[in-house]
Amino acid sequence: MNEKIGLCWLRDDFRIKKNFALSEATKNHKRVVAFYLFKSNQYKKQEAQQWWISKSLQDFTTQLNNLNIKLEIIKTESYKHFFEKLILKKNFSIYWNKVYEPNYLKFDIYLSKIFEKKNIHNKIFKGNILNEVWEIKKEDGTPFKVFTPFWRRAEKYYLEKIPSSDKKIIKCKKKISFFKNSLNYNDILPNKSWVNKFKENWHPSEENALKELKKFIENSIENYSEQRNYPYILGTSKLSPFIKHGQIHVETIWEECVKKKDKKISKFLAEIGWREFNHSLINNFPYMLKGNYSKKFDKFPWEKNLKLLSFWKKGLTGYPIVDAGMRELYKTGWMHNRVRMIVGSFLVKHLLIDWREGEKHFRNCLLDFNEANNVSGWQWVAGCGADAAPYFRIFNPILQGEKFDKEGKYVRKWVPELKNIPNKFIHKPWEFKNEKVFNLERDYISPIVNHEKARVKALNAFKKI
Repeated sequence: MNEKIGLCWLRDDFRIKKNFALSEATKNHKRVVAFYLFKSNQYKKQEAQQWWISKSLQDFTTQLNNLNIKLEIIKTESYKHFFEKLILKKNFSIYWNKVYEPNYLKFDIYLSKIFEKKNIHNKIFKGNILNEVWEIKKEDGTPFKVFTPFWRRAEKYYLEKIPSSDKKIIKCKKKISFFKNSLNYNDILPNKSWVNKFKENWHPSEENALKELKKFIENSIENYSEQRNYPYILGTSKLSPFIKHGQIHVETIWEECVKKKDKKISKFLAEIGWREFNHSLINNFPYMLKGNYSKKFDKFPWEKNLKLLSFWKKGLTGYPIVDAGMRELYKTGWMHNRVRMIVGSFLVKHLLIDWREGEKHFRNCLLDFNEANNVSGWQWVAGCGADAAPYFRIFNPILQGEKFDKEGKYVRKWVPELKNIPNKFIHKPWEFKNEKVFNLERDYISPIVNHEKARVKALNAFKKI
């Protein structure tokens, strides 16, 4: 075993199971220190995630203490500056898992080169993904732009290769410190009171991630295909924040699901497939992280309307299913996937507000914010992404509500002003005429746009490109 200290750089890796970098560090070193770099400027517009990361660090510190591994949190303004100082020490080897965003992958290459120049042993491992982002290509070597053929090949590729084994983490002989002036996990909490509500719904830890997966497989996965569209029932796994922050590896999800030996799991596994596809997209077409995948949308006549944008963010559009979704997001840091599509469509097609405004708001409020999924999802809704919804697909928020929340259970939960509205009018309260029970202007809000007029306006705008 190497007498040097083994450092493990943590990013989206708050797990013991299938943490390949941490496993290698404990295999090669008697003394291991895990560290997390906190860039405060990185999370100024990702407040929900700051809360999750703080709680994750708290839990993972306890997990690693049991293995005699200290977790140190280091504040830095620049990764580059931090590592340029670190290489002066030389009494260590370093290991880390990949994060599949273009800038991170480029930085991995840069970092590995500077370590090699200084003869510092370093090793980079597969991150939280089934297939590496460059492995799945068409026969001609070009990247896929359509999901179905991508997933057909990706699924086959993953099944045919030998899955990575779950290497154990070895308990270290002695717990040591390595860095000076490390932070406490509470130092990372955002100075915003709205995030304190999250603890009512979420408990970030690897243990809870595995529990939620087990519960989903036992109780819901067989009906996932039918129930996933109904926001008033627990028909989805709600694993997305745990996946994003690495409390659970997607290989673990795959392995546990296939044990079910039921064809009905394929629909759920295809959602992991979309995550794989989205990561492939942003790494093969990185320009889409800042702009439209489809360049013709560069000429789209988006409208700037801060007032309407604010109404949308606050859940005050006058369309109950939209408002319920936006309020669920604010209060829980999560939103049902069907509703994400509805509120996204409303912003870009009813209000004609640039999808990037929605992407930015979700980035700040979602506990499960993932760059690949968020950007690809918004561009899918807007019609400017790869394999996107056609421009003429404009969700009718009234019909969507009536179809997927027929009795208004979801709406009443998040928009309590409407609790006394009969089911017939719950998704169009402006038609309910009973002043004693409900007054639209007094108790709620009139729709900020007329659906039919907004639809015609949107179609005319799309025709211009």
